[in-house]
Amino acid sequence: MSSPVLFTLASLIWGSTFWAITLQLGEVPPSVSVVYRFALASSVLFIICIGRGFKLQLPWRTQKWLMLQGMATFGLSYICTYQAEEVVVSGLVAVLFALMVFWTPLLGRVFYGTPIAPRTWGAGAVATGGVALLFYHSIGTAWRDVQAGGSGHFLLGVVLALVATIASSAGSIVVAKVREQSGNVMLTTAWSMFWGTLMVAIYAVVTGQRFMLPPTASYTLGLLYLSIFGSVIAFLAYFTLINRIGPHKAVYIGVITPVLSVLLSIKLEHYRPGPVEFLGMILCLASVAWALRAPAAAKPVQAATLNNATETP
Repeated sequence: MSSPVLFTLASLIWGSTFWAITLQLGEVPPSVSVVYRFALASSVLFIICIGRGFKLQLPWRTQKWLMLQGMATFGLSYICTYQAEEVVVSGLVAVLFALMVFWTPLLGRVFYGTPIAPRTWGAGAVATGGVALLFYHSIGTAWRDVQAGGSGHFLLGVVLALVATIASSAGSIVVAKVREQSGNVMLTTAWSMFWGTLMVAIYAVVTGQRFMLPPTASYTLGLLYLSIFGSVIAFLAYFTLINRIGPHKAVYIGVITPVLSVLLSIKLEHYRPGPVEFLGMILCLASVAWALRAPAAAKPVQAATLNNATETP
């Protein structure tokens, strides 16, 4: 496939995965749905690795980092994302995930001492203002509901979505350690998904969540789409793009993804943003695009972010 086709394919798939998650919400506990999704996705990736003649075994020192990455990227992040989308429109969750462009440099600064470009700080400040506008009315309504004795589930959903983005960014930071051990992205992704699946499965069992067969055809179709298209095909398209056009161009998929997600929410979830919300979204996405054009010193961290987390969810 040509590079424009691959770019479009990855953007369309990842732009629709946030809405596709809503097809899995309801009867099946969120954590169990996460287990189903990545058990299938990691199995497919392992099969592809075997077909390509890769040796599946990796040293224990590599597996330790993959466990940590899996726990953050494919464990905590997805549990929080699925639970957040039970009460927050999927398109809004997608916009919050675009802010990973800022979380990852901040975590890189904390753990590795990586300098942050001034433009990234400025873009982060603009994005924060955009998020405030995006959720201004919804949070205000939810807060008044809490004061009147309501549940405040929406506020919890926003917090969970933010935790999900930070967890994905933390997983992306661990990638630097993984790459020191192995350059086989497909194999390390398969193992990372496997460890994340195992950890979520243990959490689901310990907390007494019930494993059940997919209850509807829409759930099954959503599961297959998220596992095969969202977690395998889009990744392969993205990795191919990185090799052809470089990570700093391919990473702009992370700007297009939330735009498509919001459009799907408007069409399929009856989301009706007002002028303030639209302004907030524009500020968020414009700031992300601005940050991605930061000087070369800041680019490696940002590229690593979406190399492993653009797919989220």
